[in-house]
Amino acid sequence: MQKLLVSLGERSYTIQIGSGLVSSLGTLCNELVLGSTAAIVTNTTVGQFYADAVKASLENAGYVTHLIEIPDGESYKNSVTLTSIYDALLEAGLGRDSFLVALGGGVVGDITGFAASTFLRGVPFVQVPTTLLAQVDSSVGGKTGINHALGKNLIGSFYQPSLVLIDTETLATLPEREYLSGMAEVLKYGVACDGEFFRFIADNVENLRSRDMDCLKEIIRKSCSLKASVVERDEKEGGYRAVLNYGHTFAHAIERLTHYTAYLHGEAVAIGMVQAARLSELKGYADQHDTKSIIDLLKSLGLPVDLVHFPVDDYYRALLKDKKMRAQGINFVFNKGIGDSVIENVSDWDFLLQVVRGEV
Repeated sequence: MQKLLVSLGERSYTIQIGSGLVSSLGTLCNELVLGSTAAIVTNTTVGQFYADAVKASLENAGYVTHLIEIPDGESYKNSVTLTSIYDALLEAGLGRDSFLVALGGGVVGDITGFAASTFLRGVPFVQVPTTLLAQVDSSVGGKTGINHALGKNLIGSFYQPSLVLIDTETLATLPEREYLSGMAEVLKYGVACDGEFFRFIADNVENLRSRDMDCLKEIIRKSCSLKASVVERDEKEGGYRAVLNYGHTFAHAIERLTHYTAYLHGEAVAIGMVQAARLSELKGYADQHDTKSIIDLLKSLGLPVDLVHFPVDDYYRALLKDKKMRAQGINFVFNKGIGDSVIENVSDWDFLLQVVRGEV
């Protein structure tokens, strides 16, 4: 088992990575003294595989447990589902001596974390991510929330988990498309933060495609380490943490325009990274070789790279609803070559929309 510390003072917590860790969840929660009752929030897909094991681990450690199942999919990350979680918690009589366990992918983690941050003005929660995307990105850093009809992740809070437990064995049941979707977030770290990591990914494409466990543990560890270092520097995205939004500006627009049904989050991020790379080249932050390297690696990982066709005005309206909007423009993340990035406020919409018009 590998341990990483996210050092945030009194909000510090560990990320534990290894095989077969679900069985140790109850013991670890006891060590953290989280309460006496645990509500396990999962979805209908993940629950059938791991809910019983999580429930058994917690009950063997002395906890009273309640299982809450929500529908599976990004389209359900909304206020209706959030209210159903509140209803279940209240009907079960949970109080301040309780905690929540998020068992699933990014949607489950985001909405459970937000429920925990607001239920009775805040109860602890634990992340047990079961998708690659959640293990390398969304389970770490304390971003919680739900989508709004006008945009993605517009309602939420920063609320750190008490523990992140990453059991790599859960990836065995992850469908291929979901697995490859997570690779986009892995590659994001390489492009925006660490050129050596980018090269490691490029050198291990076959191992990653075949789900080689040693290789997977290394990319999960490295991704979590990179994210932890960014979060420790800027917990609530006052500035630097926004580098982790690389590729996400166009990704969120694509998700909104396709009603969160046509593309998985990582697939949209992959497409968004290509647009960010092209715009970075136009800005002079990168060159053609950098852009080609990013596109080629995305393709080799089985990810989409072509922008979804919608009218320019539709993209413009979608971008206006991005949570990175400021009064003077949108905070956009450009890659500086491969391995570094810069955040720049862009008010020139014609510049951003060049990629939509097919001019670059």
